[in-house]
Amino acid sequence: MSKLIELITTETGLTREDVLRLIHTAPKRYKIFHIPKRSGGEREIAQPAREVKLIQRVLLDKILASLPVHDAAVAYRKGRSVATNASHHAGHGPILKMDFKDFFPSIRSEDWLLYCRNADLFGEVDAHLSALILFRRAKREQVLKLSIGAPSSPVLSNILLLPFDTMVALEAVRRGIKYTRYADDLTFSGQRIGMLKDMVDVVEHTVRHMPRPKLSVNSNKTVFVTAKHRRVVTGITLANNGSLSLGRQRKRLLSAAVHRAINGRLSPAELLRLSGDLAFANVAEPDFIVWLQKKYGIEGVQMIKHAPRLS
Repeated sequence: MSKLIELITTETGLTREDVLRLIHTAPKRYKIFHIPKRSGGEREIAQPAREVKLIQRVLLDKILASLPVHDAAVAYRKGRSVATNASHHAGHGPILKMDFKDFFPSIRSEDWLLYCRNADLFGEVDAHLSALILFRRAKREQVLKLSIGAPSSPVLSNILLLPFDTMVALEAVRRGIKYTRYADDLTFSGQRIGMLKDMVDVVEHTVRHMPRPKLSVNSNKTVFVTAKHRRVVTGITLANNGSLSLGRQRKRLLSAAVHRAINGRLSPAELLRLSGDLAFANVAEPDFIVWLQKKYGIEGVQMIKHAPRLS
């Protein structure tokens, strides 16, 4: 019996036959839905069926969680958050923000198979079986791609971008620049804009010459921001005194939304969205949640934070 099949049967209690059947159908067992993007348009979310998610979590907990990830990758890691990412760039210096196009779908099963061979992680058969578990095959496509919505995708993306992060971080250190990556969001900070301009070429050169994964930079989202303007990193405003903030306008809007929620003037969908916004605020600026609780009462804020999910 393959070691991978043995691991899954042991962890799930499923029979060998059931596991094999599940693995071979896994790439097509996804529920598709769409959510609006902040920049306009929609983002496709492909969520694996419950049984597929179960075996993905086995690989995540027993194998992926122990594989090396670069320190610059701060997303999807225990004890790290958007606030951790932003804090690396706190202060009054300028920042450079870059972005990848179609990040998760650009990462493919062949990237993982190459990683498995180079790391001597699995035998060839188990490597292919694990790819069927971890990657999705969309309709009318033959290629297996990483799914936005699978529990294993975020960690897997960090693992496969270790060479990219290593090369970019090395060049950043040589220039006295701080670098972090939160999923597809790349942030650099330094003393002067001139110091940061080199990093655009570094990232584009690294992407072009890196054999796997085959990523591309979204040049439309490459932005330089100085202290004269509002500097925002992963949704958090960097104050010139080195502190992190949600920003005054965002806090005003959240306060007004909490007032409407407590007075029963939000729909279930709006209440759920506000719950998510408060969870983000608690990470980004915990003192603001304390302020809301003083103004509107602990019970009211807790009611919003525990809003029931829509069926």
